[in-house]
Amino acid sequence: MQCAAHPSVETELACGRCGTPICPRCLVQTPVGARCPDCAKVRRVPTYDVRPLFLVRAGAAALVSGAVLGVAWRLFFPLGFGFFFGFFVALGLGYAVGESVSLAANRKRGPALQGIAAGGVVVSYLVRNALHGVLIPSNDVFGYVVVAVAIIVAIGRLR
Repeated sequence: MQCAAHPSVETELACGRCGTPICPRCLVQTPVGARCPDCAKVRRVPTYDVRPLFLVRAGAAALVSGAVLGVAWRLFFPLGFGFFFGFFVALGLGYAVGESVSLAANRKRGPALQGIAAGGVVVSYLVRNALHGVLIPSNDVFGYVVVAVAIIVAIGRLR
């Protein structure tokens, strides 16, 4: 039997749907077996198909929400806070940034949006520190822990 797309190639493979002879170069492996390129038509799940417009909207939402949350973080907690309470601040910060990115991207998900949300959390930390007077303090280990937990929550919101 000869491949339908490559007549010079001999093959024993056939499309599992239409029976067209296919060679190893043109077969597409699908969850239900080997298919010809016409029958496979594998597409991404719409939830993870993020277009550039959604990325721009998500980036803008991450910047705005990060800036607003950074100002709120500085105003409501000017002198710091205990570890236990800081954990809840981190959870709220991560969820708020993740949710704003999700809403701006029409509830899409994916690695690009996760990176944008992580950037929004970092923006909130930088805004908080800028209002405090030092952009990146050297002795703010607890702030780094809050940012790390908030990033984990924001990324988890967009998986």
